[in-house]
This record gives sequence, C-alpha cells and structure tokens, in this order.
Amino acid sequence: MTDHAEQFDTAAQQEEASTLGMWIFLATEVMFFGPLFFGYLYGRTHFPEGFAAASRHTDAMLGTINTAVLLTSSMLMAIAVQARKIDALRLAARMLFFTAALGIVFLMIKGTEYWTEWHDRLVPAAGFAFPEPRHADAAQLFYFLYFGMTGLHALHLVIGIVMVVVFALGLSRAERRFAKPERIEIVGLYWHFVDIVWLFLYPLLYLVGRSGG
Repeated sequence: MTDHAEQFDTAAQQEEASTLGMWIFLATEVMFFGPLFFGYLYGRTHFPEGFAAASRHTDAMLGTINTAVLLTSSMLMAIAVQARKIDALRLAARMLFFTAALGIVFLMIKGTEYWTEWHDRLVPAAGFAFPEPRHADAAQLFYFLYFGMTGLHALHLVIGIVMVVVFALGLSRAERRFAKPERIEIVGLYWHFVDIVWLFLYPLLYLVGRSGG
C-alpha cells in the first residue's frame, strides 16, 4: 500500500499540495476578517478620540495574559510538529493536548471579559451605556467591531482546538497513518494563523489610546 493518494506521484507531492491548499484557505480567511479590519480603520481615522476612549475601557491585563497564552500555545504547537516529524508520537500528542488546553484557557479568559463588559453595559444594542457620553456613538462602533472581531477569532480558535484534540487522540493511539506529519503541520499552520490574527487584534483593541492616558 502506497503512502500517498493515487492522484499524486509521490508522498512529497501530496504533502506540497496539502500545504498549498491550506495556504489558499488561510488567504480566504484573511479576506473573511478583512471587512472588520477595514471597519476598524474607518472608525479609527474618523473617530480617533472616541476609539481611544473605548479602548481604555477594555481589560488590558487580561488581553496581555491571553496574548502570552496564545504565544505559548504556538511554541508548543511548533514542538508538536517537529516531534511528529521524528516519530516521537507521545511527545507530539502531549504537546498537542497542552496546546488545546491553552486554547481553552484563552476562551475562558475571554469569556470572563465578555461577562464583565456585559455587566458594564458595553455590549452594543443591549442597553449600551458608555461612561463618557460625548464619545458614546464612536464607542458603540468600537465595541461592535470589538465583539465581531474577537467573536470571530474565538470561533476559529474553537475549530482549531477541535482539530488539535482529534489529532492528539490519534497520536496517543499511535495511529500513524491518520496523524501523518504533514497533517499535523497543516493543523499547525491553522493554529499559527489564529494566533497571528490575535497579535493584530491585541494592540488595535487593547492598546489604542492608553499611552495618552
């Protein structure tokens, strides 16, 4: 039995095609996030003071902690990919489980933020009440984008967690054919993409205006 599908001449060719397919998929995901980023750019350029004021009401501490959590998860994912390439199945499985666990930690922290923002009446169209009335309209636009961007990111993270757990279980059962190195690498690409998106969201949503008080 060959180690590649019949439409490919070699396993290396199949791996290249799979990787290319993932890059194309990620490119479409960039376009998916694009309208939200353009919306943010519009608001930031047209209502700079209002966006800065709204940003100062986000929880920068929890945002920073979550950034560290995702950066650590990316490191563990990279270790898992390399471990699978050298056939260290147990190590790869452990790293994937830890990666998924950190993803869950991220979601829990984000959920805590959402609960606080709901309690502080910062959810648009749900009795929104901003402490600085003159910036209320701009702040509501900011929080509309905030919940849209972070919610979409969280959805992608959930998908990533599911994929990571599935392959971690496969590796823990020594299912080499299912959890092939190239498949783990593709999952890693997706995970890193989700983390990179957050690295853009973090300064845009949490750090804008803080240096100016």
